[in-house]
Amino acid sequence: MREMDRHFGGGRATLHLRVTPLTGMTSLESMESALKEMETSAKSQLDACKTPEALEAIRVDVLGRKGRLAQVSKSMGQLTHEQRGGMGKLLNQVKELLETAFDARHAAFTREAMAKRLAGEWVDLTLPAKGPLRGGLHPVTIIQSEIEDVFRSLGFTVLDGPEVETEYHNFDALNIPADHPARDMQDTFWMTGGNLLRTHTSPVQVRGMKKLGPPLRMIAPGRVFRNEEVDASHEHTFYQLEGMMIDRDVSVAHLIYFMKTLLSEVFRRDVTVRLRPGYFPFVEPGFELDIECLICGGKGCPVCKQSGWVELLPCGLVHPNVLRQGGIDPDEWNGFAFGLGLTRLAMMRYGIDDIRLLMSGDLRFLNQF
Repeated sequence: MREMDRHFGGGRATLHLRVTPLTGMTSLESMESALKEMETSAKSQLDACKTPEALEAIRVDVLGRKGRLAQVSKSMGQLTHEQRGGMGKLLNQVKELLETAFDARHAAFTREAMAKRLAGEWVDLTLPAKGPLRGGLHPVTIIQSEIEDVFRSLGFTVLDGPEVETEYHNFDALNIPADHPARDMQDTFWMTGGNLLRTHTSPVQVRGMKKLGPPLRMIAPGRVFRNEEVDASHEHTFYQLEGMMIDRDVSVAHLIYFMKTLLSEVFRRDVTVRLRPGYFPFVEPGFELDIECLICGGKGCPVCKQSGWVELLPCGLVHPNVLRQGGIDPDEWNGFAFGLGLTRLAMMRYGIDDIRLLMSGDLRFLNQF
């Protein structure tokens, strides 16, 4: 008999088995000797095995379909009928002993791996729970809350109104009859029954005048809807804040004072604004109060459409027809009204260059606030 070395373990372990060639074994004694040598050698290698990979290599060599025990089994055809019974019994005994030894070693590796995993994933169950994670406020909500606080300090009441409005409150009561060209300026989401998703928060003005009566100071923040093409500065769903003051002898000077007070409180610094004529059916005269774009510093960008200015505060003195719709005599009372884009104001405040981020629901974006 000669000896050969076999190497297993993929470079991580080396296995040296004493292999006795089984070809040509014709005597019972030579087969029994080969089995005993195989059993002794395999047990020795099992004791020295360091990795599951090396263990599997030994199992395949000894117990595999083409392994050493299979070779012995094939050689039994050369024995006599009487010799096969004893040899078969011995072969089964050796196979059972080796399988038991392999299973025990495999179980030991499994326990070691589990212990290592448990050590890495150990948790102290006696520690108190972390509790629910705290959420945060949306940037538009932050701006809205701050503006509400500013106007409350100036004596204004915060009102709310329905988002699904009637055509009367959204258009007719605001001096925008059915044939008025101003209706073409707003792409409306119409619903069945003649109702619509409000295109601005101005309908709350009419409801507020009827509810509170003059003199009054009110603001109405809320969500509005326009059937517009979405881009960096336009959304189909956004937020506005409507404001109105009704009293005797209200002038444009009062309007400018309140608007400057609002902007200085929101941005906590002086900002460059401009007041230019504007047309709105519910005010006369009407103005556009623009703010210098804080994203580009007035140089021009997609948010300000390369103009350097952002339309922020459409405003003016309340039209007499609107006062009449609210049950107020325009010969005795007058006032101003404005509409503030909360969404655009949040973009200016936080330097957000794409309005679509505010409605995206992306937590990576929202967690910054």
